[in-house]
Amino acid sequence: MKKKYFIYILFILFAKQNYGQLQLSVYSEISIVTAGPGTELYEAFGHSALRIKDPVLQLDLIYNYGMFDFNAPNFYSNFTKGKLIYKLGRYRFDYFLRSYNKDKRRVNEQVLNLTRDERQAFFVYLERNAAPNNASYFYDPYFNNCATKLRDITEEVLKGKVNWNDGNIETDLSFRQLMNREIPWNTWGSFGINLALGSKLDRKADFKEYMYLPDYVYSIFKNSNRQLENKTVDLVKKETTILEYKELKQSSSLLNPLLIFSLLAVIGLILTFKDYKNNSRNIVLDFTLLFITGVLGTLIIFLWFFTDHSTTPNNFNALWAFAPNVIMAFLLIKKRKKDWFSKYFKLLVVLLCIIPIIWIAGIQLLPLSILPLLILFIVRYLYLSKFYSSNS
Repeated sequence: MKKKYFIYILFILFAKQNYGQLQLSVYSEISIVTAGPGTELYEAFGHSALRIKDPVLQLDLIYNYGMFDFNAPNFYSNFTKGKLIYKLGRYRFDYFLRSYNKDKRRVNEQVLNLTRDERQAFFVYLERNAAPNNASYFYDPYFNNCATKLRDITEEVLKGKVNWNDGNIETDLSFRQLMNREIPWNTWGSFGINLALGSKLDRKADFKEYMYLPDYVYSIFKNSNRQLENKTVDLVKKETTILEYKELKQSSSLLNPLLIFSLLAVIGLILTFKDYKNNSRNIVLDFTLLFITGVLGTLIIFLWFFTDHSTTPNNFNALWAFAPNVIMAFLLIKKRKKDWFSKYFKLLVVLLCIIPIIWIAGIQLLPLSILPLLILFIVRYLYLSKFYSSNS
């Protein structure tokens, strides 16, 4: 007992300086910790972290690469520009577990099959990363996040000894298809993400790239193996369910995108039919459609050309959310007609006709909920092109 308390006192003293100076015992464990999804949009994909436990040193820490500081200088402007600065947080595992228990989110643990030296190497690596000068990193939700970090760290520490195995998971899925499986399609969150992100997200992902999602970190680690002392053994030595709760899912509100867009489309089509019968033009309808699509198009162009987000370029939502529409909306307020108005709306029709080609070819999948709006746009623009052609 005296020896135990002596080791504990030494640990407390060293903990204030650098955990990495400690030598883990033979009873230490390195684990992949996977948390299930929550009800908020930013929790929809779940979470991954690394746990280091050593009962001899009474050490039980979580290393969490998903930390960010709202109060950091220029946080919101950097976020908008795509300079997403996250950091590695290191703290007691019971604090980590407490928040997931409160939210009733499942937590699974996978203890890795490592030698003592390899566990020490993990420990030193993580401690070096947790130092204040090294903790921050540029976050990318698809290529450099809390989940991909665990894959990359494992590869770096084990130096080619890992044989990743997909475990017969469904392959040839794009980053967007994988993402859309985690978020119900008929939610405002899904609409916003699919509106803002371009065709890079539609590239087919290698199964190792699936590990930007925590659940695939869990399944691929589970099915992979490694070389250990000239033998092939499982990468995961044992699994434990620490918190067992029913899987939480994102819910679609009553005022969901499809319902709202369908109502707008019906109203717009009725007004267009009335305009056709009366050879007139509803100024309010045209201003609203053109102004909103123009503003959305301007946002898409901004994200495409003026930020560092890796997945916002080449966004074909710009074909229907056409940035110049915001100017056209004000030009149409005036009663005076221009000869080129008809040609402008014919151009918009051509752009809309390109969308099915982009969609069917798999170049980019657009938000499903905009289908009613696309029908409204093509009918309205065809009518306006004819209206200005016959009344010029």
